[in-house]
Amino acid sequence: MKDVISAQGAGNEALISKASFVGFVRKYAMFVALIFIVILFEFLTDGVLLAPMNVSKLIMQNSYILILAVGMLPCILTGDIDLSVGSVLAVVGAIAATMIVQQGFSVPVTVAACLAFGLLVGAWQGFWIAFVRVPSFIVTLAGMLIFRGMTMVILDGNTLSPFPDSYQFIAQKFLVDIPLFAAIPMSTMIVGVLVAVFAAYMFIHNYNQKVKYGIPAGSRTMLFVKVAVVVAVTIFAAYWFTQFKGLPIILILLAALIAIYSFVCNRMVIGRHIYALGGNENAARLSGIKTKWVRFLVFVNMGLMAAVAGLVFSARLNCAAPSAGVSFELDAIAACYIGGASATGGIGTIVGAVVGGLVMGTLNNGMSILGIGIDWQQMIKGLVLLAAVAFDIYNQSKK
Repeated sequence: MKDVISAQGAGNEALISKASFVGFVRKYAMFVALIFIVILFEFLTDGVLLAPMNVSKLIMQNSYILILAVGMLPCILTGDIDLSVGSVLAVVGAIAATMIVQQGFSVPVTVAACLAFGLLVGAWQGFWIAFVRVPSFIVTLAGMLIFRGMTMVILDGNTLSPFPDSYQFIAQKFLVDIPLFAAIPMSTMIVGVLVAVFAAYMFIHNYNQKVKYGIPAGSRTMLFVKVAVVVAVTIFAAYWFTQFKGLPIILILLAALIAIYSFVCNRMVIGRHIYALGGNENAARLSGIKTKWVRFLVFVNMGLMAAVAGLVFSARLNCAAPSAGVSFELDAIAACYIGGASATGGIGTIVGAVVGGLVMGTLNNGMSILGIGIDWQQMIKGLVLLAAVAFDIYNQSKK
Protein backbone atom coordinates (compact mmCIF):
# COMPACT_ATOMS: atom_id res chain seq x y z
CA MET A 1 0.00 0.00 0.00
CA LYS A 2 2.81 2.40 0.86
CA ASP A 3 4.41 1.68 -2.51
CA VAL A 4 1.14 2.50 -4.27
CA ILE A 5 0.76 5.74 -2.33
CA SER A 6 4.37 6.67 -3.09
CA ALA A 7 3.84 5.95 -6.76
CA GLN A 8 0.69 8.06 -6.80
CA GLY A 9 2.52 10.89 -5.03
CA ALA A 10 5.35 10.72 -7.52
CA GLY A 11 2.82 10.76 -10.37
CA ASN A 12 1.05 13.80 -8.92
CA GLU A 13 4.34 15.62 -8.50
CA ALA A 14 5.19 14.83 -12.13
CA LEU A 15 1.82 16.18 -13.27
CA ILE A 16 2.26 19.32 -11.17
CA SER A 17 5.76 19.77 -12.53
CA LYS A 18 4.49 19.34 -16.10
CA ALA A 19 1.63 21.76 -15.53
CA SER A 20 4.03 24.27 -14.00
CA PHE A 21 6.32 23.98 -17.03
CA VAL A 22 3.43 24.41 -19.49
CA GLY A 23 2.20 27.42 -17.54
CA PHE A 24 5.69 28.89 -17.57
CA VAL A 25 5.96 28.45 -21.36
CA ARG A 26 2.57 30.06 -21.92
CA LYS A 27 3.35 32.96 -19.62
CA TYR A 28 6.69 33.68 -21.26
CA ALA A 29 5.74 32.70 -24.81
CA MET A 30 6.80 36.06 -26.25
CA PHE A 31 10.22 35.80 -24.59
CA VAL A 32 10.60 32.38 -26.20
CA ALA A 33 9.44 33.80 -29.54
CA LEU A 34 11.91 36.68 -29.28
CA ILE A 35 14.77 34.29 -28.55
CA PHE A 36 13.75 32.09 -31.49
CA ILE A 37 13.58 35.09 -33.86
CA VAL A 38 16.97 36.36 -32.68
CA ILE A 39 18.60 32.94 -33.16
CA LEU A 40 16.98 32.53 -36.59
CA PHE A 41 18.17 35.90 -37.92
CA GLU A 42 21.57 35.51 -36.27
CA PHE A 43 21.99 32.35 -38.36
CA LEU A 44 20.52 33.83 -41.56
CA THR A 45 22.62 37.02 -41.33
CA ASP A 46 25.86 35.15 -40.58
CA GLY A 47 26.23 36.78 -37.17
CA VAL A 48 25.50 40.38 -38.22
CA LEU A 49 22.29 40.69 -36.17
CA LEU A 50 23.99 40.25 -32.80
CA ALA A 51 27.16 42.13 -33.66
CA PRO A 52 27.76 44.66 -30.83
CA MET A 53 27.38 47.66 -33.16
CA ASN A 54 24.12 46.32 -34.62
CA VAL A 55 22.67 45.55 -31.18
CA SER A 56 23.31 49.13 -30.06
CA LYS A 57 21.79 50.51 -33.24
CA LEU A 58 18.80 48.17 -32.92
CA ILE A 59 18.01 49.59 -29.49
CA MET A 60 18.57 53.17 -30.54
CA GLN A 61 16.47 52.81 -33.70
CA ASN A 62 13.52 51.31 -31.82
CA SER A 63 13.75 53.36 -28.64
CA TYR A 64 10.93 55.75 -29.54
CA ILE A 65 8.59 52.85 -30.41
CA LEU A 66 9.34 51.24 -27.06
CA ILE A 67 8.66 54.53 -25.27
CA LEU A 68 5.33 54.84 -27.10
CA ALA A 69 4.50 51.21 -26.20
CA VAL A 70 5.16 51.93 -22.51
CA GLY A 71 2.67 54.80 -22.69
CA MET A 72 0.21 52.92 -24.90
CA LEU A 73 -0.18 49.90 -22.63
CA PRO A 74 -2.17 51.72 -19.89
CA CYS A 75 -4.52 53.00 -22.62
CA ILE A 76 -5.07 49.47 -23.89
CA LEU A 77 -5.49 48.18 -20.32
CA THR A 78 -8.48 50.50 -19.91
CA GLY A 79 -9.96 49.18 -23.16
CA ASP A 80 -9.06 52.31 -25.12
CA ILE A 81 -6.56 53.16 -27.85
CA ASP A 82 -4.58 56.20 -29.00
CA LEU A 83 -4.14 56.71 -32.74
CA SER A 84 -2.62 60.18 -32.44
CA VAL A 85 0.78 59.39 -30.89
CA GLY A 86 2.68 59.43 -34.20
CA SER A 87 1.32 62.88 -35.02
CA VAL A 88 1.99 64.16 -31.49
CA LEU A 89 5.56 62.87 -31.81
CA ALA A 90 5.93 64.79 -35.07
CA VAL A 91 4.56 68.07 -33.74
CA VAL A 92 6.78 67.87 -30.65
CA GLY A 93 9.81 67.50 -32.91
CA ALA A 94 8.59 70.47 -34.96
CA ILE A 95 8.17 72.61 -31.84
CA ALA A 96 11.63 71.63 -30.60
CA ALA A 97 13.24 72.45 -33.94
CA THR A 98 11.46 75.79 -34.19
CA MET A 99 12.47 76.80 -30.67
CA ILE A 100 16.11 75.71 -30.93
CA VAL A 101 17.04 76.10 -34.60
CA GLN A 102 14.97 79.17 -35.49
CA GLN A 103 14.33 80.96 -32.20
CA GLY A 104 17.54 80.15 -30.35
CA PHE A 105 15.99 78.83 -27.12
CA SER A 106 18.14 76.73 -24.81
CA VAL A 107 17.79 72.94 -24.76
CA PRO A 108 16.41 72.70 -21.17
CA VAL A 109 13.72 75.32 -21.86
CA THR A 110 12.78 73.58 -25.12
CA VAL A 111 12.56 70.15 -23.51
CA ALA A 112 10.40 71.52 -20.69
CA ALA A 113 8.09 73.26 -23.18
CA CYS A 114 7.74 70.10 -25.29
CA LEU A 115 6.91 67.95 -22.27
CA ALA A 116 4.35 70.52 -21.13
CA PHE A 117 2.84 70.49 -24.61
CA GLY A 118 2.57 66.70 -24.45
CA LEU A 119 0.75 66.92 -21.12
CA LEU A 120 -1.67 69.49 -22.57
CA VAL A 121 -2.35 67.27 -25.58
CA GLY A 122 -3.04 64.31 -23.30
CA ALA A 123 -5.33 66.42 -21.11
CA TRP A 124 -7.20 67.72 -24.17
CA GLN A 125 -7.86 64.24 -25.54
CA GLY A 126 -8.45 62.76 -22.09
CA PHE A 127 -11.16 65.37 -21.41
CA TRP A 128 -13.18 64.37 -24.47
CA ILE A 129 -12.72 60.66 -23.82
CA ALA A 130 -13.21 60.52 -20.05
CA PHE A 131 -15.74 63.27 -19.34
CA VAL A 132 -17.61 63.85 -22.62
CA ARG A 133 -17.56 60.10 -23.32
CA VAL A 134 -16.54 60.37 -26.96
CA PRO A 135 -14.96 57.01 -27.99
CA SER A 136 -11.17 57.09 -27.81
CA PHE A 137 -10.94 55.82 -31.40
CA ILE A 138 -12.75 58.93 -32.67
CA VAL A 139 -11.00 61.44 -30.41
CA THR A 140 -7.50 60.20 -31.18
CA LEU A 141 -8.27 59.78 -34.89
CA ALA A 142 -9.25 63.45 -34.88
CA GLY A 143 -6.07 64.19 -32.92
CA MET A 144 -4.01 62.35 -35.50
CA LEU A 145 -5.34 64.68 -38.22
CA ILE A 146 -5.14 67.84 -36.09
CA PHE A 147 -1.56 67.38 -34.93
CA ARG A 148 -0.33 66.18 -38.31
CA GLY A 149 -1.74 69.36 -39.80
CA MET A 150 -0.19 71.39 -36.98
CA THR A 151 3.20 69.87 -37.77
CA MET A 152 2.91 70.92 -41.41
CA VAL A 153 1.88 74.44 -40.41
CA ILE A 154 4.76 74.85 -37.94
CA LEU A 155 7.39 73.52 -40.35
CA ASP A 156 5.74 75.10 -43.41
CA GLY A 157 6.55 71.93 -45.33
CA ASN A 158 10.28 72.19 -44.61
CA THR A 159 12.77 70.09 -42.67
CA LEU A 160 14.57 71.90 -39.85
CA SER A 161 18.08 70.93 -38.69
CA PRO A 162 20.60 70.55 -37.16
CA PHE A 163 20.16 70.29 -33.40
CA PRO A 164 23.03 71.04 -31.00
CA ASP A 165 25.00 68.14 -29.52
CA SER A 166 23.43 68.65 -26.10
CA TYR A 167 19.97 67.99 -27.60
CA GLN A 168 21.17 64.84 -29.40
CA PHE A 169 22.94 63.50 -26.31
CA ILE A 170 20.22 61.21 -24.96
CA ALA A 171 19.46 59.61 -28.34
CA GLN A 172 22.92 59.23 -29.85
CA LYS A 173 25.51 59.06 -27.08
CA PHE A 174 26.86 56.28 -24.87
CA LEU A 175 27.70 55.89 -21.20
CA VAL A 176 31.38 56.58 -21.87
CA ASP A 177 30.41 60.00 -23.24
CA ILE A 178 29.36 61.14 -19.75
CA PRO A 179 32.38 62.90 -18.22
CA LEU A 180 32.00 61.27 -14.79
CA PHE A 181 31.57 57.72 -16.07
CA ALA A 182 34.12 58.08 -18.85
CA ALA A 183 36.84 58.16 -16.21
CA ILE A 184 35.66 54.91 -14.61
CA PRO A 185 37.16 51.78 -16.22
CA MET A 186 34.52 49.27 -17.35
CA SER A 187 31.68 51.58 -16.33
CA THR A 188 29.24 49.62 -18.50
CA MET A 189 30.17 46.36 -16.75
CA ILE A 190 29.72 47.98 -13.35
CA VAL A 191 26.22 49.13 -14.32
CA GLY A 192 25.45 45.65 -15.67
CA VAL A 193 26.50 43.95 -12.42
CA LEU A 194 24.47 46.40 -10.33
CA VAL A 195 21.39 45.82 -12.49
CA ALA A 196 21.85 42.04 -12.28
CA VAL A 197 22.11 42.15 -8.47
CA PHE A 198 19.04 44.37 -8.21
CA ALA A 199 17.04 42.12 -10.55
CA ALA A 200 17.99 39.01 -8.58
CA TYR A 201 16.99 40.71 -5.33
CA MET A 202 13.60 41.74 -6.75
CA PHE A 203 12.86 38.23 -8.03
CA ILE A 204 13.69 36.67 -4.66
CA HIS A 205 11.89 39.39 -2.70
CA ASN A 206 8.71 39.03 -4.78
CA TYR A 207 8.82 35.26 -4.37
CA ASN A 208 9.21 35.50 -0.59
CA GLN A 209 6.36 38.02 -0.38
CA LYS A 210 4.04 35.69 -2.27
CA VAL A 211 4.98 32.76 -0.03
CA LYS A 212 4.48 34.91 3.07
CA TYR A 213 0.93 35.87 2.12
CA GLY A 214 -0.08 32.49 0.73
CA ILE A 215 -0.10 33.52 -2.93
CA PRO A 216 0.89 30.80 -5.44
CA ALA A 217 4.52 31.51 -6.27
CA GLY A 218 5.68 28.47 -8.21
CA SER A 219 8.59 26.22 -7.33
CA ARG A 220 11.93 27.37 -5.98
CA THR A 221 13.58 25.57 -8.87
CA MET A 222 11.85 27.85 -11.38
CA LEU A 223 12.79 30.86 -9.24
CA PHE A 224 16.46 29.90 -9.31
CA VAL A 225 16.28 29.25 -13.06
CA LYS A 226 14.76 32.69 -13.71
CA VAL A 227 17.29 34.43 -11.45
CA ALA A 228 20.21 32.61 -13.07
CA VAL A 229 18.99 33.40 -16.58
CA VAL A 230 18.34 37.08 -15.84
CA VAL A 231 21.72 37.56 -14.11
CA ALA A 232 23.63 35.75 -16.86
CA VAL A 233 21.86 37.62 -19.68
CA THR A 234 22.30 41.01 -17.99
CA ILE A 235 26.01 40.60 -17.34
CA PHE A 236 26.65 39.16 -20.80
CA ALA A 237 24.67 42.01 -22.41
CA ALA A 238 26.78 44.55 -20.50
CA TYR A 239 29.95 42.81 -21.71
CA TRP A 240 28.62 42.77 -25.27
CA PHE A 241 27.95 46.52 -25.20
CA THR A 242 31.54 47.13 -24.13
CA GLN A 243 32.65 45.61 -27.43
CA PHE A 244 31.30 48.65 -29.32
CA LYS A 245 31.00 51.95 -27.46
CA GLY A 246 29.43 50.96 -24.18
CA LEU A 247 25.88 51.28 -22.89
CA PRO A 248 23.64 53.59 -24.97
CA ILE A 249 22.23 56.47 -22.89
CA ILE A 250 18.78 55.85 -24.35
CA LEU A 251 18.85 52.32 -22.91
CA ILE A 252 19.26 53.79 -19.43
CA LEU A 253 16.19 55.97 -20.03
CA LEU A 254 14.24 52.97 -21.31
CA ALA A 255 15.24 50.86 -18.32
CA ALA A 256 14.14 53.63 -15.96
CA LEU A 257 10.77 53.99 -17.72
CA ILE A 258 10.19 50.23 -17.70
CA ALA A 259 11.04 50.00 -13.99
CA ILE A 260 8.90 53.01 -13.03
CA TYR A 261 5.86 52.04 -15.06
CA SER A 262 6.06 48.39 -14.00
CA PHE A 263 6.11 49.53 -10.38
CA VAL A 264 3.17 51.89 -10.95
CA CYS A 265 1.07 49.27 -12.73
CA ASN A 266 1.84 46.40 -10.36
CA ARG A 267 2.34 48.03 -6.98
CA MET A 268 0.49 51.34 -6.81
CA VAL A 269 -3.20 52.01 -6.31
CA ILE A 270 -3.54 53.83 -9.63
CA GLY A 271 -2.15 50.76 -11.40
CA ARG A 272 -4.70 48.47 -9.78
CA HIS A 273 -7.43 50.94 -10.73
CA ILE A 274 -6.29 50.87 -14.36
CA TYR A 275 -6.52 47.07 -14.46
CA ALA A 276 -9.87 47.12 -12.67
CA LEU A 277 -11.26 49.69 -15.12
CA GLY A 278 -10.22 47.55 -18.08
CA GLY A 279 -11.50 44.36 -16.51
CA ASN A 280 -15.00 45.61 -15.70
CA GLU A 281 -15.78 49.33 -15.76
CA ASN A 282 -19.17 49.04 -14.03
CA ALA A 283 -17.77 46.92 -11.22
CA ALA A 284 -14.84 49.33 -10.83
CA ARG A 285 -17.21 52.29 -10.60
CA LEU A 286 -19.43 50.55 -8.05
CA SER A 287 -16.37 49.70 -5.94
CA GLY A 288 -15.59 53.41 -5.59
CA ILE A 289 -12.95 53.86 -8.29
CA LYS A 290 -13.15 57.25 -10.02
CA THR A 291 -13.12 55.72 -13.47
CA LYS A 292 -13.35 59.03 -15.34
CA TRP A 293 -10.26 60.44 -13.65
CA VAL A 294 -8.35 57.19 -14.13
CA ARG A 295 -9.07 57.24 -17.85
CA PHE A 296 -8.21 60.96 -18.01
CA LEU A 297 -4.83 60.41 -16.31
CA VAL A 298 -4.04 57.51 -18.63
CA PHE A 299 -4.33 59.79 -21.66
CA VAL A 300 -2.41 62.60 -19.96
CA ASN A 301 0.38 60.08 -19.43
CA MET A 302 0.16 58.98 -23.07
CA GLY A 303 0.61 62.59 -24.17
CA LEU A 304 3.70 62.86 -21.98
CA MET A 305 5.21 59.66 -23.40
CA ALA A 306 4.49 60.81 -26.95
CA ALA A 307 6.36 64.04 -26.17
CA VAL A 308 9.34 62.08 -24.77
CA ALA A 309 9.34 59.89 -27.88
CA GLY A 310 9.17 63.01 -30.07
CA LEU A 311 12.24 64.48 -28.39
CA VAL A 312 14.13 61.18 -28.75
CA PHE A 313 13.11 60.67 -32.38
CA SER A 314 14.04 64.19 -33.50
CA ALA A 315 17.33 63.93 -31.61
CA ARG A 316 18.04 60.58 -33.24
CA LEU A 317 17.46 61.93 -36.77
CA ASN A 318 18.94 65.34 -35.90
CA CYS A 319 16.06 67.04 -37.69
CA ALA A 320 12.30 67.65 -37.64
CA ALA A 321 10.28 66.72 -40.73
CA PRO A 322 6.58 66.90 -41.64
CA SER A 323 6.49 63.16 -42.32
CA ALA A 324 7.97 62.14 -38.94
CA GLY A 325 6.10 59.53 -36.93
CA VAL A 326 3.91 58.18 -39.72
CA SER A 327 2.39 54.82 -38.61
CA PHE A 328 4.31 54.87 -35.31
CA GLU A 329 1.01 54.49 -33.46
CA LEU A 330 0.42 51.19 -35.27
CA ASP A 331 3.86 49.91 -34.26
CA ALA A 332 3.24 50.86 -30.61
CA ILE A 333 -0.20 49.22 -30.58
CA ALA A 334 1.18 46.10 -32.28
CA ALA A 335 3.97 45.91 -29.68
CA CYS A 336 1.40 45.87 -26.87
CA TYR A 337 -0.75 43.19 -28.48
CA ILE A 338 2.21 41.02 -29.44
CA GLY A 339 3.42 41.38 -25.86
CA GLY A 340 0.22 39.83 -24.49
CA ALA A 341 -2.16 42.76 -23.99
CA SER A 342 -5.85 42.02 -24.50
CA ALA A 343 -7.93 44.05 -26.96
CA THR A 344 -10.78 44.07 -24.43
CA GLY A 345 -8.60 45.60 -21.67
CA GLY A 346 -7.47 44.53 -18.22
CA ILE A 347 -4.66 42.21 -19.36
CA GLY A 348 -1.05 43.06 -20.21
CA THR A 349 2.29 44.10 -18.74
CA ILE A 350 4.84 46.81 -19.42
CA VAL A 351 7.61 44.24 -19.87
CA GLY A 352 5.40 42.32 -22.30
CA ALA A 353 4.83 45.47 -24.39
CA VAL A 354 8.57 46.09 -24.52
CA VAL A 355 9.22 42.49 -25.56
CA GLY A 356 6.58 42.88 -28.27
CA GLY A 357 8.34 46.02 -29.49
CA LEU A 358 11.66 44.17 -29.57
CA VAL A 359 10.07 41.36 -31.59
CA MET A 360 8.90 43.87 -34.21
CA GLY A 361 12.21 45.74 -34.13
CA THR A 362 14.23 42.55 -34.53
CA LEU A 363 12.07 41.46 -37.45
CA ASN A 364 12.57 44.86 -39.12
CA ASN A 365 16.31 44.84 -38.55
CA GLY A 366 16.85 41.21 -39.53
CA MET A 367 14.81 41.47 -42.72
CA SER A 368 16.55 44.73 -43.67
CA ILE A 369 19.97 43.10 -43.28
CA LEU A 370 18.79 40.26 -45.53
CA GLY A 371 17.62 42.76 -48.13
CA ILE A 372 13.94 41.81 -47.90
CA GLY A 373 11.71 44.50 -49.43
CA ILE A 374 9.40 46.68 -47.37
CA ASP A 375 6.39 45.02 -49.00
CA TRP A 376 7.31 41.58 -47.65
CA GLN A 377 8.30 43.09 -44.31
CA GLN A 378 4.84 44.56 -43.85
CA MET A 379 3.14 41.27 -44.70
CA ILE A 380 5.36 39.26 -42.36
CA LYS A 381 4.83 41.69 -39.47
CA GLY A 382 1.08 41.54 -40.05
CA LEU A 383 1.13 37.75 -39.85
CA VAL A 384 3.23 37.88 -36.67
CA LEU A 385 0.72 40.26 -35.08
CA LEU A 386 -2.22 38.04 -36.05
CA ALA A 387 -0.46 34.91 -34.76
CA ALA A 388 0.43 36.57 -31.44
CA VAL A 389 -3.14 37.71 -30.77
CA ALA A 390 -4.55 34.33 -31.82
CA PHE A 391 -2.12 32.59 -29.46
CA ASP A 392 -3.17 34.89 -26.63
CA ILE A 393 -6.85 34.14 -27.25
CA TYR A 394 -6.05 30.41 -27.28
CA ASN A 395 -4.24 30.71 -23.94
CA GLN A 396 -7.14 32.61 -22.41
CA SER A 397 -9.58 29.91 -23.52
CA LYS A 398 -7.47 27.26 -21.80
CA LYS A 399 -7.54 28.98 -18.41
